[in-house]
Amino acid sequence: MELKISKTTIGLRPNVPMPNRDLLKHVGESRIRRMVSDHYDLLVQSTIKHLFPDNPQALNKAKLHSADFMVQILGGPTYYNESRGKPRMVDSHNRFAITPEAREVWLECYREALLRVEAPEPLIVS
Repeated sequence: MELKISKTTIGLRPNVPMPNRDLLKHVGESRIRRMVSDHYDLLVQSTIKHLFPDNPQALNKAKLHSADFMVQILGGPTYYNESRGKPRMVDSHNRFAITPEAREVWLECYREALLRVEAPEPLIVS
């Protein structure tokens, strides 16, 4: 399965399609949570590890929030809204300097974590 990472212009918000909600139905919440955890584990070993908590407790909290968001966006329970309020992705990420290189590393790590889920291609690539 080929998951292409497109180039973008910093400062412009790319059109990001919503993920296929059938992914959650197919793999289940625990595998989605594992995917998010794997993603963070890859990130903290990457060249952009400085953007992520180096404290294991803080990292686990970040994993929980991100997994809650992913489960919710895939049509699962509204864990994120219940614990954190309505998602405000731009506000929560504005404090970080996301360079084109950092974006690419983040997406490469996500691609690797996503492929570990072993879901059918139509559920991953929409």
